[in-house]
Amino acid sequence: MTASNQGLGIKRCLLFLGDITEPGFAKTAFGLRDWAGERCVGELRLPGATVSAGLPSLSPAQAAAQGARELVIGVAAPGGGIPPAWAPALVEALEAGLDIVSGMHVRLASLPQLLDAAARHGRRLVDVRNPPPSIPIANGLPRSGQRLLTVGTDCALGKKYTALALSRGLRARGMDAEFRATGQTGIMIAGSGMPIDAVVSDFVAGAAEVLSPAAAPGHIDVIEGQGSLFHPAFAGVSLGLLHGSQPDMFVVCHDPTRSHLLGYPHVPLPSIREVVAQTIALGRVTNPAIRCVGVALNTGSLDEHEAAAEIAALAERLPYPVADPMRGGPAFERLLDACCD
Repeated sequence: MTASNQGLGIKRCLLFLGDITEPGFAKTAFGLRDWAGERCVGELRLPGATVSAGLPSLSPAQAAAQGARELVIGVAAPGGGIPPAWAPALVEALEAGLDIVSGMHVRLASLPQLLDAAARHGRRLVDVRNPPPSIPIANGLPRSGQRLLTVGTDCALGKKYTALALSRGLRARGMDAEFRATGQTGIMIAGSGMPIDAVVSDFVAGAAEVLSPAAAPGHIDVIEGQGSLFHPAFAGVSLGLLHGSQPDMFVVCHDPTRSHLLGYPHVPLPSIREVVAQTIALGRVTNPAIRCVGVALNTGSLDEHEAAAEIAALAERLPYPVADPMRGGPAFERLLDACCD
């Protein structure tokens, strides 16, 4: 069996941001802008939206005139629902000749307005969160090749970006590395992957085994992490992914400006040391040799000097290389060095 959703890389598209006001929920739009920007012609926001991907504001008809073939829902809000207030704009996109691509949990075809409009205009409704059938129960057996998993102190703080940057950096060094997507945005970027949070819980570890199968000794699968082992809602998928991935290495992703979990003001953010200890303790169930090789900081909200100071200060306190993969530089090269050891 191979990973699901082969051939689902996005085409030229219009990014739909709905009416969201929380930047953390626009990670799909931001991810596509940053890693597949040449395929994004613009964005569509509804009244009340305060979040923008910084792309030209276009109507569906204008986007179609500029070569867009799809409207991609760029929002990943908790629960994965599509609010009724979005329906008119989505129908307008279908009428303008755009297919709709969604990574939400709710199926597009379950919404009568969209199903009817798609049928009338001959357009497609594409759900990315579709795991393959017959995922096996995990066997937990050791397998060849190497695997690196990104883990986090929270959700939506850079696990996907870090995995993409690491896989790109390792390939630039001539290594046989491959990015393995586990979420809707990563699947849209890579064109394949496993929507791990849409898998029935008993099969999550098995799905991770399918996603990162046995490989040549020098091959490295860089696996996009999900959630956080400390998250009251999403720790389950994080644990199943950890066990099934059997990572030899992991990188902890962290946003130094956060004090609590995104959307959970009553839950303080765990420390990096706590995440390292918990990941090793739980990861040893399937890989006794699991080890932390570094820390990836999301310093996007800091200026260059603030970011450099934060990276340097943390590197002095921890026995691992620390870098912001999106800023690159010598610190990131040291992180890549650690992944190659």
